[in-house]
Amino acid sequence: MVRSLWTAATGMNGQQANLDTISHNLSNVNTTGYKQQRVEFEDLIYQNEKLAGTPATEDTVTPVGIQQGLGVRVGATQRIFGQGSLQATGVDTDVAIVGDGFFRVQQYDGSFAYTRDGSFKVDMTGQLVTNNGLRVLPEVILPEGYNVQTLAITDTGRITVKVDGVEDPVDVAQLELYRFPNNAGLESLGDNLYKVTNASGEAITGRPGFEEFGTTKHKYLEMSNVSVVNEMVQMIVAQRAYEFNSKAIQTSDSMLSTAVNLKR
Repeated sequence: MVRSLWTAATGMNGQQANLDTISHNLSNVNTTGYKQQRVEFEDLIYQNEKLAGTPATEDTVTPVGIQQGLGVRVGATQRIFGQGSLQATGVDTDVAIVGDGFFRVQQYDGSFAYTRDGSFKVDMTGQLVTNNGLRVLPEVILPEGYNVQTLAITDTGRITVKVDGVEDPVDVAQLELYRFPNNAGLESLGDNLYKVTNASGEAITGRPGFEEFGTTKHKYLEMSNVSVVNEMVQMIVAQRAYEFNSKAIQTSDSMLSTAVNLKR
């Protein structure tokens, strides 16, 4: 009965972690480019009281053993990189990725980070940056005399602007996308940024719309891929599982109390 107390406690801890992840998903339902997380569980080590296949007699073996499980733990928090819905914003510096790929930005320490959040801005030097002022790479610097309302980004990432005194649009830069052998292996840094790890593999560079890369959609943003209905259902399941485990603890405590009172 002591084993059942600790086993049920691991179940409660696991469902608490599950609910924490669901809450995180729901809190980011309106976060640009956010990707849903899912908790994956795995059972703990087993206590073997009798091993299957051990000799029962001279001519027979035990067909089925006796194993007592010791509970559950969180094995992974899988991030699901499904496409989020597109939202038209009408903002000239907004761009969404449709398909596989990330934008690359340079952090304050000079290292690279990757994001699906294309809500870019233009800083005081005319450079395209993120909401936190991180530079988009390759660098996009708009020329002097440009009119931001004439900025255009094609599906293949080509950026042009209309410059005062120049009749034809001026080519400014070519956006590049980056993809990874294992997107789920990226490390989340917050601020809608991801970092390369040994699990993700090195970044593969390419142009939007070519070589299995996604395309860019101007004046759109990719919203979160969290399904509120699905998360609410998962929340109910997690709550019920938590209640079942707490009930197992109460039952084990009651049985233990009965065993103690037999002495009286």
